[in-house]
Amino acid sequence: MSLRTSANRYAKALFDVALAEKNDLAQVDRDLEAVVAMMHDSPDLAKAAGRPGVTEAARTSLMEAVADKMGLSAPVKKLLVLLADSRKLNLVPDLAASYRERLLNHQNIVRAEVTSAAPLSPEKTKALEDSLSKVTGKRVDLSVSVDPELLGGVVARIGSTVYDGSVKMQLERMRQQLVEK
Repeated sequence: MSLRTSANRYAKALFDVALAEKNDLAQVDRDLEAVVAMMHDSPDLAKAAGRPGVTEAARTSLMEAVADKMGLSAPVKKLLVLLADSRKLNLVPDLAASYRERLLNHQNIVRAEVTSAAPLSPEKTKALEDSLSKVTGKRVDLSVSVDPELLGGVVARIGSTVYDGSVKMQLERMRQQLVEK
C-alpha cells in the first residue's frame, strides 16, 4: 500500500471521528498544519520517535508531551500518538493535505487556481470567483498567479478541469485551423 493511500485512510478516519465527536473540524485542520510545520522545523523529533531502540511507552509519552505543549485537539493528539507508535509519522504531511480536501468538500468549497497574463483587480477577481462558483455550484477558494506568456486572458484550473481563455490558446487554435485548411 502506498504512503498516499495510507495517509488518505488515516485522514478519512480522523475526519469521521472528529465529525462524530462534534469536534471543530477547522481546528483539527489547523492542528494538523501545526504538526506539519513542527515536523518540518524539528525533523530530529520525528526521527527520534521512529528509532527502533525507542520503546512504545517512550514514543507515546514523547508524542503526548509534544501534543500537550502544542495544545492540539484530542483527535489529533490521539492520531499523533498512534502514528508514532506504528512509526508512521512520515504520513503526516500527506494526511494533512487529504484531511484539508475532505474538509473543503464537507464545507462545499472547491479550490481553483487562476493564472492571468496581468495582475487582476479585486473586482475582476471577485467576478471570476462568482463565475467559477456558478459553474461548479460550490464556493470557490481562488488562488491567482501571473504568467505574462499567456499574452492576455486567464486560465482556470479546478481539480483536473482546465478552462483556458488565454490569448495564447486562442492563437494556437487559429493556427491549427489555418494549417488544417
